[in-house]
Amino acid sequence: MATSFRTPLARARGLGSAKEGVHHWKLQRVTSISELLLEIWFVTQLIRMAGSGYSEWVAWFSSPINASLMSAWMISIFYHTKLGVQVVIEDYVDSRPYKIAALLALNLVAVALAVAAIFSIVTISLRG
Repeated sequence: MATSFRTPLARARGLGSAKEGVHHWKLQRVTSISELLLEIWFVTQLIRMAGSGYSEWVAWFSSPINASLMSAWMISIFYHTKLGVQVVIEDYVDSRPYKIAALLALNLVAVALAVAAIFSIVTISLRG
């Protein structure tokens, strides 16, 4: 039985890059910028609404602009988080079945939380 030894270079040759790193990196930067802008908007609103009661906050959420910006912020937060955790899973989970399961769970949790947040925003804004 002949044993074939391969050097690290031979094992890596032909694998190449996945060609998705730059796109992923750009998406993380875009979501970071959108989060920063939306967080500035939200902190400004918090300062402006300091001391307001429940009815004032419901009225604030009833504004289509505020509800839309809050929904956009939630989408940006959950998508950015998903992108970051995805990189960790892809880099540090070696077992292919575990990696697939972890990525599937990550996607399901991110979508479920984003939908729950947007549903809450819409519910509050429509009841106002």
